[in-house]
Amino acid sequence: MKVKVISVLEDNYMYLVIEENTREAIAVDATVPKRLLEIVKKEEVKLTTILTTHHHWDHSRGNEELVQLCPGLRVYGADERIGALTHKLTHNQELKFGAICVRCLLTPGHTLGHMCYFMWEDNCPDAPAVFSGDALFIGGCGRLLEGTAEQMYRSLNETLGTLPKETKVFCGHEHTVRNLKFALKVEPDNETVKTKLAWAKARDDDDIPTVPSTLGEEFHYNPFLRVVEESVQKYTGKKDPVEVMKVLHMENDNFKKPAEPLDPRAVLALEWGLLGSLVQKK
Repeated sequence: MKVKVISVLEDNYMYLVIEENTREAIAVDATVPKRLLEIVKKEEVKLTTILTTHHHWDHSRGNEELVQLCPGLRVYGADERIGALTHKLTHNQELKFGAICVRCLLTPGHTLGHMCYFMWEDNCPDAPAVFSGDALFIGGCGRLLEGTAEQMYRSLNETLGTLPKETKVFCGHEHTVRNLKFALKVEPDNETVKTKLAWAKARDDDDIPTVPSTLGEEFHYNPFLRVVEESVQKYTGKKDPVEVMKVLHMENDNFKKPAEPLDPRAVLALEWGLLGSLVQKK
């Protein structure tokens, strides 16, 4: 199993997973068709499958075009809002692509239909991988846009957190530096956070991806996987893990918000319901 990390848009990742015996390939979150197909051609593989983590446009917008360009392409996901969906998945459903085994893990929180994909090959010494979309990031996790803190707690700490510690984490965005700055605010004395942040800044300066991490590493510096740690509980002022998760999300949402005020005209337009006309004038 070979994983190609593909940087797209402002900070998104899509992935091409290649079954090296059959030379067939799986795309995870196929966002930019042209870029994806360039790499498919370069690697001399056949794209047969798309696995979509969730319905947001920056993870699924390429599906319709790719289905047109690649007849017979299968599109998997757990949410009917995913474009060009051909196969709707359920929690713990298993798929097989040549030697590649896939377990589909429903991880609600960021969206209600968010699915992560745990991949491995039997009788292979290589570590397994999880493609975690906007559920688990390096050093952080996705915002609660549809789900609850309890759902995110279970998704991260029970569903993903019980995977093998050597599992490689391939997430949906390059947010590592920002995430670790927040982690340092939560745990200012955590030396592992400091070391990882310095490493991530150096990678960022050289425009090199910080993916993958490993699940075992995440438990040392990702506050959303450390909700039972005394230092994280002290920061939040809570003991119950779900309450700790809730406070972490509220604090993270407000962390280093842009200082730029809204255009006063936009504020008035929102209040008066005239935003559409203001945009038209521009």
